[in-house]
Amino acid sequence: MRSRRFITCLSRVFLFLSISIHAVGQQWVRVSSAHFSVLTDGGHAKGHDIVARFEQMRAMFGQLLAREKVRMGQPLEIIAVSSPASYAQLAPAGSGTAAEVPGLFLTGEDRIYVLLNASDPDCWRAIEYPFGLYLLNYNYPPTPDWFDQGFAEYFASLNFTETSTELGGDPEFPSRNQASASGRHDETTKRGSLVEVLRNSQWRPLGEVLEAKPGSLTSRPQDQAQYRAQSWVLVNYLIKQNKLPETGAYFELVETRKLPPSQAVQQAYGMPIEQLDQSVKEYFKTLQASAAVRSPATPAGGGSKVPNPAEGLPLPVTLADVADSMKQIPVWEAQALTDELEVHIPERRDAAMERLEKLVADRRTETVAAHRALAWGYLEKHDLQGAFQELNSAVELNSSDSWTRMALAVASYRSGEKGARVQGLANMMESLHIVLREYPDYAEAYYLLGWAQLTGGGSNAAVQTLRQAVQLNPRREDYKLRLAAAYMGAKKWDEAVALLDSLKSSDSPEIATAVKKDLHDIPFLRKFGIPPEEQANAKPEPTNLDNATEDQGDSAESEPKKPEKAATPPLDKRPIAFLKAKLMSVDCSHPPEAVLVVFQGRTTLRLHTADYQSLLVIGGEKFSCSWKDLPVNVNYRAGGKMDGDLVSLELR
Repeated sequence: MRSRRFITCLSRVFLFLSISIHAVGQQWVRVSSAHFSVLTDGGHAKGHDIVARFEQMRAMFGQLLAREKVRMGQPLEIIAVSSPASYAQLAPAGSGTAAEVPGLFLTGEDRIYVLLNASDPDCWRAIEYPFGLYLLNYNYPPTPDWFDQGFAEYFASLNFTETSTELGGDPEFPSRNQASASGRHDETTKRGSLVEVLRNSQWRPLGEVLEAKPGSLTSRPQDQAQYRAQSWVLVNYLIKQNKLPETGAYFELVETRKLPPSQAVQQAYGMPIEQLDQSVKEYFKTLQASAAVRSPATPAGGGSKVPNPAEGLPLPVTLADVADSMKQIPVWEAQALTDELEVHIPERRDAAMERLEKLVADRRTETVAAHRALAWGYLEKHDLQGAFQELNSAVELNSSDSWTRMALAVASYRSGEKGARVQGLANMMESLHIVLREYPDYAEAYYLLGWAQLTGGGSNAAVQTLRQAVQLNPRREDYKLRLAAAYMGAKKWDEAVALLDSLKSSDSPEIATAVKKDLHDIPFLRKFGIPPEEQANAKPEPTNLDNATEDQGDSAESEPKKPEKAATPPLDKRPIAFLKAKLMSVDCSHPPEAVLVVFQGRTTLRLHTADYQSLLVIGGEKFSCSWKDLPVNVNYRAGGKMDGDLVSLELR
């Protein structure tokens, strides 16, 4: 016993030594503005500059695409470290040195992590390209790849001085690296001047650019660079010539009416595609000429001058105009928050989880963030039991923490997405409501809530929720496919068919296959209530029994009568309600029926189940008629004001 205590004390000493060494010169703060927050060890001033730059980028996006409200359908977690060495330790292996890549955009399942090297005053510019794509995803309908790439490159040219906005120049001048939108370090590439590419190579015909799809080009870097450069100058031309309204008409023609690009260009822009191609080339020449006169630039190491055709515009908001708040963060909590980023990076995960285990082992350094980060590590390792264990510990420390609740929802989703029994379905719905109260534009939270409602039998509720998910992220085809399933569950056949028809030409083989099956199944579901495979396996029922003649006499009576087929119970269309309550008592006097008396606030409900042995019970081994005075979550269909029918019961 003494040796165990000695080892425990020694481990605590090493833990605090490691934290104190890590914390030398570091005081962590969280600086928050209206739409962003940054965790940084660079002090309040640095934190303010970073959130203000993000506010400026967000406002500029709204101006470019005439959006009064700019949605951010997946929350961002910004971490800015002041030491290049610390930044290099946090960044994924292979993503380059801190000098080469001062910012990374890492997409996680719950949120997006932005990691910045705050020693670089322009570190925020390194993530402009993926940030532009991110904002497009949640604020613009699906568009061809050339527009997405061209707009993101155009947005990557954005720069702010003290007095003006620079926009429309060469996004890769001066040459710098950027992390891709996916955040995978193996996709971070060295990128050169797009102006140089267009000056020194033969342009592709515009029709090829307009028809290109992701992955359709060769893997040769020069082909990719040519496509990016032409997409950039095309979007640059369309924006500067005020042709975005015509471009919207073009998208409708090619995306909805499926016209070929040449016909769509003629109808939308009022000119042949060859004329538009020539207009873009002429625009590029004037762009170079005006830029060369205004501000010629010389690349590092000498060589020919490369014009950087940026245009000066008013600032959307000044740094001083951005209000913020600041909160001190204890060093051990900051350690957990940075480790939470690292558990999302495969090569950093194990080391981060070891540090987190040490943090949660001591009551003095145990935090919600540490348990939550460990849970994500277990989720990445496909260990649901370990994840739920850590999340339960996090809930005990703070039951209203949104990120813990989101992780609980993801864990429940993973437990049931392959057809297994869902763990904590009612808790999942409760958790997502908590998340959406804090992040009302969170598309994935709506999607998971819609899935949970559909799984629990609430098709109509799922329709409303999934519509919101699709509205918040109109580019996610899997969201639309799930909405189509909800339409089918709610017997809204026409809406389901219309949505599935819009997905038939999906580039995703999985989506296209699922759409084909659903469209094939709908006539059978509509007529018989079951899919065709079940219809084919169903035994034919006897026919013309009502016309059997009496002269069959005793021979007919001597044959044993076959039991009549049980009638299919009518579909219960009542919505499923959720209640967090106390289970007062259980009445099992008429088995297998049971009546549960639950109490919440001033309301007492009597909830009935026709067969308590088949009732879905979450959090307990089996139903017990002796339960009383237990906190529970119930899903039920209301009967009158004081009663209803149970759908599921979860012990808390």
